Amino acid sequence: MSISTATATPAPRLRRPRRDIGPLDYTKRAWMRLLLAVNFVFLYFPIVALIAFSFNDSKRNITWQGFTFKYYTQAFNNNALQDAFTNSLMIAAISTAVSTVLGTMLGVALHRYRFPAKDVVESWVHLPIVIPEICMGVAMLALFALIKFPLGLATVIVSHIAFSIPFVAVVVRARMAGFDLSLEEASRDLGANQWQTFWNVTFPYLIPGAVAGGLLALTLSLDDFVITFFTSGPGSTTFPIKIYSMVRFSVTPEVNAASTILIVLTLTLTVVAMAMQGRGGNKKI
Repeated sequence: MSISTATATPAPRLRRPRRDIGPLDYTKRAWMRLLLAVNFVFLYFPIVALIAFSFNDSKRNITWQGFTFKYYTQAFNNNALQDAFTNSLMIAAISTAVSTVLGTMLGVALHRYRFPAKDVVESWVHLPIVIPEICMGVAMLALFALIKFPLGLATVIVSHIAFSIPFVAVVVRARMAGFDLSLEEASRDLGANQWQTFWNVTFPYLIPGAVAGGLLALTLSLDDFVITFFTSGPGSTTFPIKIYSMVRFSVTPEVNAASTILIVLTLTLTVVAMAMQGRGGNKKI
């Protein structure tokens, strides 16, 4: 009786291990590809149309009349645009240099050291990234009005430094997250002091993150309009503000040409920053 019962009992079925689905696996599905294509067209078609109409041989810029480069020539010969572009480059260069140094120091400090109220400090660091730019611009304007500091290039530079530091700090801290502290211990065991260890071991490792953060700060400074609009004064008109003032009268091909130049410059800097960050992340010591 026991033998027949044991024979009739079916053997347990082995379950196949469940395969984890990665985020990129969804892109292989047709509906997801169609959804991504619709989103990309919705986001980038206005930019493509702006670039295309910058070559339109028509002053009204409503219908396509032919291909021409003359509006790029007019944009390059526009003295007001040249002055605004010079201001943008000067502001971006100074703010990027200062914010890269301060942001790198802040990122390393937040990653390495523990101190009272560290969580509060981290929240304050991310605050300029989270809050709307218009709130940041109004706050900076209120600060300069409170201390009775006249608006000009200096106020724009200080404002750009203030909102660029957190972006650099975040990138540098992400870079330092993969750092092996045993490398510094080995350096000190070999007789190097603290400064020699930093400059010969730690600093070369964080250079890609600092460069990527600096290029990101440069891109943000060149593109910024809202904060600059609130903190700029006489003689401190930047390239985005000048383009906005031109758009208020009419959207001419010259405006499209100037906007295209800014888009190409920003896109180039962004690609370089991403390449530097990716190369730094794949590099091993």
